[in-house]
Amino acid sequence: MGKERKVSTTRVIAADRQALFDIVADPAMHPVIDGSGSVQAVQDDQPDRLAKGTKFGMDMKMGAKYPITNTVVEFEEGERIAWRHMSGHRWRYEFTDVDGGTQVTESFDWSTAKAKRALEIAGFPKKNLKGMEATLVRLEEVATNGEA
Repeated sequence: MGKERKVSTTRVIAADRQALFDIVADPAMHPVIDGSGSVQAVQDDQPDRLAKGTKFGMDMKMGAKYPITNTVVEFEEGERIAWRHMSGHRWRYEFTDVDGGTQVTESFDWSTAKAKRALEIAGFPKKNLKGMEATLVRLEEVATNGEA
């Protein structure tokens, strides 16, 4: 069996599942909830809400600034959303009702990436896990306090 190429983190947030999903499905909220510091701004003329097949652009920064266009490749209203860009790896959010609120799982899945080994050598799985942990904290702050 092949090596699993996915890292994920989970957090229970005392908020409604649909409300959390709606925050993630709004591309304008991505720079607000991003815990990695790499998502700088939403590009002009973006959709108000994501859906399967939607393309949306972000201004990014990892060392240098660069634009990126993502495509939503998984979408189950209120339950799961995932997108990828030209490199092929996926960012996925899953939402499940639990006692005390909603369990939110964010994953970085590079099993579909074009350059799997390069991502590993560059340390992206470990870096992205740290960023995802911070993102879920920020998502909780936005959902429960209205601020990150």
